[in-house]
Amino acid sequence: MWTPQRMSYVLSNDKQTPPKSDECPFCIAPTKSDQDGLIVWRGTHVFVIMNLYPYNAGHVMVCPYRHISLLTDLSDDELFEFEKASTVAMKVMSVVSKPDGWNLGINQGDVAGAGIASHLHQHIVPRWNGDANFMPIVAQTRTMPILLSNQRDAYAPVFASLAKREGLTAAPAAGDSPTSFVED
Repeated sequence: MWTPQRMSYVLSNDKQTPPKSDECPFCIAPTKSDQDGLIVWRGTHVFVIMNLYPYNAGHVMVCPYRHISLLTDLSDDELFEFEKASTVAMKVMSVVSKPDGWNLGINQGDVAGAGIASHLHQHIVPRWNGDANFMPIVAQTRTMPILLSNQRDAYAPVFASLAKREGLTAAPAAGDSPTSFVED
């Protein structure tokens, strides 16, 4: 079982939750390079990022650049790109990972299970027949057969191509232009 991304979780002081920081990881990620931030694609209003604590291999999230907490806080342009990027992510997964299905979800608020309730994000989790075996049930462990960085590298070029074909405008990566995409 190869799950190197889990080490930061294992070594955290609180074994029940991932390490916390006062800084929002979804606001910090766009200031980094795509590789360092695990960003798959950058749009005008949203970006797609690998989940650092994935439910399954290939798990991504769509996040607005603006630090907002609710779907109802998105402008019409943001909402369109948020959902369009989600559909492109599913198409990318179809090409690269060939899943049998998907789980899509938004948890809004701490009570709803949002790990980072202050910044809206939609989970897109590829699923395969037989991907849930005894490990999550008995050992409370999931197996991840690919490193997050390798999955990001596989998704990024396909996402760029499909997003362009779908009419989504790509934004420059960190370092290519001002890095502050985040508005309060």
